[in-house]
Amino acid sequence: MNLQQDRIVDLCEALDLDRVASEYPAIAQASAETSASFSDFLERLLKTELDGRHERTRQMFLRLATLPAIKTLEDYDFAFAKGTPKAQIQELGTLTFIERAENVVLLGPSGVGKSHLALALAYRAVMARIKTRFITAADLMLQLAAAHRKDQLASYFNRAILGPRLLVIDELGYLPFGRQEANLLFQVIAKRYERGSIIITSNLAFSSWATTLADDATLTAALLDRLLHHGHIVSLKGESYRLKDKRKAGMTETTNKAALAD
Repeated sequence: MNLQQDRIVDLCEALDLDRVASEYPAIAQASAETSASFSDFLERLLKTELDGRHERTRQMFLRLATLPAIKTLEDYDFAFAKGTPKAQIQELGTLTFIERAENVVLLGPSGVGKSHLALALAYRAVMARIKTRFITAADLMLQLAAAHRKDQLASYFNRAILGPRLLVIDELGYLPFGRQEANLLFQVIAKRYERGSIIITSNLAFSSWATTLADDATLTAALLDRLLHHGHIVSLKGESYRLKDKRKAGMTETTNKAALAD
């Protein structure tokens, strides 16, 4: 590296142009070899810096999203999950529902892929540099209750509930909520109403939601009114998506044993 390159690196560091500092020599060499114009060289250099900043944003949002696993829509086996509305899921995959602050409710029995699809949509949002948070309903209630006890509910709402553009609440209905918990969940839905998108997964039909929300039919109706006003309902049916690989393995094992017996 010559003295001029040293000065360029120093200037890049002073201007927080990390990717330019590391990629400048290679881009300059490639531009010289192809006789690229200065404008082409500059455009490529600036695009490299922008790509680097976008990637850093994605990685930061991925950490903040607290996804328990990385799932994608491309990995979802629509051929197996015949009860999954593929066209509707693909439309949601465009993420336009987030731009319109609309909600998504994924309903269906255990194992049909609700959490996979919620995680996949959350991951796609993160890759689009959309601030996202994923949490189970049980963990959300624990955190809300702890913030309430510490008189920090307002700050928790501002940071964890209103901060993300997409909030994913997984497994609503697996555990019943008490009166205070049901009220706190209602506040979550009400405060995000027409301000940010929510994805909720549940194994319960809407008619049974009151049973998990302290048997409060009035609160449940008010919650559903806000949740579904700008909402997409995705009903999933079919065999357990979660067990499909185990079943395939079992079939393979059975087939192998039969072959050996012959």
